[in-house]
Amino acid sequence: MEETKTLYELVGDERLLKILQAFYARVFKSEIIGPLFNQTNANEIIDKQYRFLTQFLGGPPRYNNKYGHPRMRMRHMPHKITQEAKEEWLKLMKESIWEVKDMNEELKTALYNCFPQVAQHMVNS
Repeated sequence: MEETKTLYELVGDERLLKILQAFYARVFKSEIIGPLFNQTNANEIIDKQYRFLTQFLGGPPRYNNKYGHPRMRMRHMPHKITQEAKEEWLKLMKESIWEVKDMNEELKTALYNCFPQVAQHMVNS
């Protein structure tokens, strides 16, 4: 019987970090969502997102181990997150995922499809 791999195992640490580095390079340049992040250290936000996505995608609980329960909606409440901001976030994430050369289309699509529902949940304005 073949064991089913998690998205985390299929994507892997190295590719996940590449995606996040490409993503936040775009985020900080974005006129729409860049201002939401301008008070945050880029390395810190990449580390937090990496830890969160690791466990969100079925890997070890790196976020919980360092920061406790994610409580993502609560952590995002101080920031005005509009529908436009959500769409920009998703667009930049999709561009960053598709930038990875050594990942097949099916895996890219599966990874991206994890985000729209969660992104909608963060909208608060």
